[in-house]
Amino acid sequence: MTRIGFIRHGSTAWNKAGRAQGHTNIPLDEEGVNQAQKLAERLSKEQWDVIYSSDLTRARQTAEAVHKKLGDIPIFFDERLREAGGGLMEGTTEAERIEKWGSDWRNLDLKRETKESVEARGLPAIEEMLKKHPGQNILLVSHGAFNRHLLNKLVPVNEGHGPLNNTSVTKILLTADQWDCELFNCTHHLEVVLEEE
Repeated sequence: MTRIGFIRHGSTAWNKAGRAQGHTNIPLDEEGVNQAQKLAERLSKEQWDVIYSSDLTRARQTAEAVHKKLGDIPIFFDERLREAGGGLMEGTTEAERIEKWGSDWRNLDLKRETKESVEARGLPAIEEMLKKHPGQNILLVSHGAFNRHLLNKLVPVNEGHGPLNNTSVTKILLTADQWDCELFNCTHHLEVVLEEE
């Protein structure tokens, strides 16, 4: 059995402002750093063999916090695991998009990356992970839309459950060529108070 733990990065200032991030390289904010530390503490009590992460700063910082706590396991950064590109809407809020393009902005060609494009780069990356790490537990640290698109493709039972939370853990298990979801959008680690707080 091979397990993949899909992790969404910690929070950023743009998350709080409701700004579309896409490929824009935004770092974690103070809360996001704290969330990543709590996530790392949680995952250190589980068995993980390797970490793959988007190369964008917010995901990289989250993955590095986990890696530091987990110790001597490999970590790889892959641009194919980046967030879905936001095109012309990156950096804008909903209100700004309505002001600029009107309330029908979702139906305009704003050069946003399609779900199919995200799948076309994300699925081969996952296939490579499965070939390199059969029977292992793989952490994949990425982004909300990226994770949602890939999860909906692999385990469509979770489609329509809304956005994934910052530092949420979703675990899927591959047995006999069939993916099953073990855990979805779990953030119970954020309820834990760390000693340094």
